[in-house]
Amino acid sequence: MADEIFARRSENWFAQKGKHGFIYRERMRNQGFAPDVFIDKPVIGIATTWSELNPCNAHLDRVAEAVKRGVWEAGGFPLEFPTMSLGEPLMRPTTMLFRNLLAMETEELIRANPLDGVVLLAGCDKTPPGMLMGAASVDLPTLMITGGPMLNGRYQGQTLGSGTAVWKYDAQLRAGKITQEEFFSIESCAARSNGSCMTMGTASTMACVTEALGVQLPGSAAIPAVDSRRYSTSHLAGRRIVQMVHEDQRLSKVLTREAFENAIKVNAAIGGSTNAVVHLLAIAGRMGIPLSLDDFDSLVRDVPVLVNLMPSGKYLMEEFFEAGGLPVVMKNIERLLHTQIITVSGKSVAENISGAKSWNDDVITSFDQPFKEAGRGIAVLKGSLAPDGAVMKLSAATPSLMIHTGPALVFEKLEDYIAVADSPDLEVTADTILVLKHAGPKGYPGFPEVGNMPMPKKLLDQGIEDMVRISDARMSGTAYGTVVLHVSPEAALGGPLALVKTGDMIELDIPARKLNLLVSEEILDERRLLWKAPAPHATRGWVKLYEEHVMQAHTGADLDFLVGGSGSYIPRNSH
Repeated sequence: MADEIFARRSENWFAQKGKHGFIYRERMRNQGFAPDVFIDKPVIGIATTWSELNPCNAHLDRVAEAVKRGVWEAGGFPLEFPTMSLGEPLMRPTTMLFRNLLAMETEELIRANPLDGVVLLAGCDKTPPGMLMGAASVDLPTLMITGGPMLNGRYQGQTLGSGTAVWKYDAQLRAGKITQEEFFSIESCAARSNGSCMTMGTASTMACVTEALGVQLPGSAAIPAVDSRRYSTSHLAGRRIVQMVHEDQRLSKVLTREAFENAIKVNAAIGGSTNAVVHLLAIAGRMGIPLSLDDFDSLVRDVPVLVNLMPSGKYLMEEFFEAGGLPVVMKNIERLLHTQIITVSGKSVAENISGAKSWNDDVITSFDQPFKEAGRGIAVLKGSLAPDGAVMKLSAATPSLMIHTGPALVFEKLEDYIAVADSPDLEVTADTILVLKHAGPKGYPGFPEVGNMPMPKKLLDQGIEDMVRISDARMSGTAYGTVVLHVSPEAALGGPLALVKTGDMIELDIPARKLNLLVSEEILDERRLLWKAPAPHATRGWVKLYEEHVMQAHTGADLDFLVGGSGSYIPRNSH
């Protein structure tokens, strides 16, 4: 006898009358669930990236409990399940190598199980985009909760920003300005609580970006991880996801082209991470929404930077939340946003931000008196060195280097540079442009955050704190400097970056959005004939699959066969 087809997805498991229904219900009941939970209750999956190996997400088990309270109250049946947890502090060679694997796992787990709606619990910086990519390919009612930032670091009366502090004090240690003992003391003060980086690094950026996309409840992105309001908001999110199922408010109704345009503009206004570029491109690719690298430049030319946070400014996420958080930023740039589109709150953007007010105008500045003028967000550069594009975070760069031509000092891999970075004999001046190859999606593999190569000690000793650096790598959102990233095509594919040699002149012109290798085509053709593709990094497993199918940075670095999605169809019965 053929199985009956039910309207609610989970009923195709739990409402079956024959042996199939018996098996599904019987095994779930061994956890002690009452028999009526299987009747007329939408099943809400709570996908969590909790892990003690991921310090940013180590509190998400408590967040999940808060979500469950809300789901039960609203008449839903919550079921928590784990997904791969990507912790930037510990995982090697880089968590970006595994973002697409998390996306694949999330997609398949959602589709394979009796779920009517999903709450995604994410933290750090790769889990929000990875989970959202996977959920987008299934297209169920979905709501995200990010874990929130740590409390501010404190050291000898100074405020410490996680991530940003390490770059600053490592440079001081190498320059002999602080001792190793002082460095250890700073380390012990920088991370005072559960949560992700409290600077406007990639973790906080992606929390804000997901709120701007409309997939996180308004005002929740900036709440510190240990603040009671993080848990009360999660409680409300549990209630809301049940309503979303009843309303059939799928991700495709929220993640529209207009939502992505809002997110791009918000990223500029908060001085957000360059990593948001590659993540938003990948999420849009899963939704089938046309989005290009050029959008991240053309859409933000008139967006000022309003948020005075490290690494571009002086405050941290604790002050940002106390000042009113992201709703204030969105209210202040309301004239530039699509405000009538729907969000997971069930309300429009305009309704979500209608009552937003800044409580500290030095942390969140006004549109007319911004922290930094329009056009200081992310710039997209193109030219003979980056035919498909490269990016730079202007708010964290040195203004005097915005137009610069200098000789390249080239390194084939990061380890080659680290080995000589402290050498007094390194042939480098303030005009030199450091060039790093083979750190792109395919070449590393995994697209690591090494583009902000440490300054040569020789220059630090001269009091020089910044120089132009160019690579096909990414950079931590907590970092700063005049750093050109995501050069595409990458060196491992034989792009122009692969052909650069030490002494070649490179032209960087930010106002003109140019990045050119000043070498004749004839010479480049000769070099191209001698170029050899690097050997694969693996012959088996995930890394082999990744290397064979990863796309380039300017398209989001997803796997080519994962672009788009196949929806929330009911898989065949296995019994």
